[in-house]
Amino acid sequence: MKLISTRIAVNALNTKDNKSTIELLLLAAIWGASFMFMRIGSPEFGPILFTTLRAGIAAIFLLVCLILYKETKALKGHWRHVFVVGALNTAIPFSLFGYATLTLTAGTTSVLNATTPMFGAIVALIWLKDKLSLSATLGLLFGFLGVYLLVFENLQFSAFTRTQQVQTNALVPTLLPTLMPTLLPTLAAMLAALCYGISANYTKKYLSTIKPLALAAGSQISATVLLIPISLGFIPDTMPSSSAIWSVLLIGVICTGVAYILFFRLIAALGPAKAISVTYLIPAFGILWGALFLDESISLMMIIGGAVILFGVALTTGVLKRK
Repeated sequence: MKLISTRIAVNALNTKDNKSTIELLLLAAIWGASFMFMRIGSPEFGPILFTTLRAGIAAIFLLVCLILYKETKALKGHWRHVFVVGALNTAIPFSLFGYATLTLTAGTTSVLNATTPMFGAIVALIWLKDKLSLSATLGLLFGFLGVYLLVFENLQFSAFTRTQQVQTNALVPTLLPTLMPTLLPTLAAMLAALCYGISANYTKKYLSTIKPLALAAGSQISATVLLIPISLGFIPDTMPSSSAIWSVLLIGVICTGVAYILFFRLIAALGPAKAISVTYLIPAFGILWGALFLDESISLMMIIGGAVILFGVALTTGVLKRK
């Protein structure tokens, strides 16, 4: 009898683990698709308006969830800090990624997004005085080497690498138009990852007692409030296409609203350390969706650079440890 009970318990545990694994893959697929949707919608809406609509749609979805779970009072007395997180975790990085996808492929942008844990470690070292191990230091070096490799092909000083022509005045060196089409979007994507890193540490310091669902809803609401006045100056002259409209709807509801719910479920089932492993899966799906639906090419250098970045992130976060 005891043996049977043990087997039932083991089977139940395996079923739970399998379910969590499926949800982890689903979350990675959803978040990986967000870069594809940005690639589709940002050129027509513009990065600022696209981000405003994305945050607004997600805010409505999460607010409904907040009401259903009766957690509307969880943010009382914390709105000042929530607005900071809304800016650092949504308004600024979403806009920067939207700008980056005007030039960079969805796959490339998703890989650059994977540098977030590295920036989080740097911010924790400087601000919260967390110690950085030798493995983590090596991870940072590998991570930034991977970023260089990832964009290496587009940083060649050759006319063949010009993805688009930018207008400059006479005071700007003639070399800049060659560099800017890829360099500036790359820096924007990395700045977005830095914002995520700052936000994570800010949340840890000031909002660690707030329930995740309440914080997610609050950050989207505050980001929307911050973005609306700015977005009024970026209304497109023509009506965006149906594909662009669908992209902003899907990224708002699925890639932001539903994704947060899934992430919280995973944290509850697996714990924060294992749930954050979704970071390593997002680039694979970002590259896959870009290739399947946007006909983006996958170069050898992209694969090598992405692998080096993920190796660096694994060292930085302690998944791999130097012995």
